[in-house]
Amino acid sequence: MKPSAPKKTLWTVAQIIGILGIVGHFVHIQYISQYSFGLRLGGFGLLALGTTLRGF
Repeated sequence: MKPSAPKKTLWTVAQIIGILGIVGHFVHIQYISQYSFGLRLGGFGLLALGTTLRGF
């Protein structure tokens, strides 16, 4: 299995989701703070899928 770079749109979406999770951990935002760990995990999961699957 050879990893490949994710597309720019997937990278941007995963980065935004991860940043929202980090901000929600430190600053109380009603919906985001409740799911901050899930947001961080989802952002990392998207990046992992993007590097594993070709063309994603």
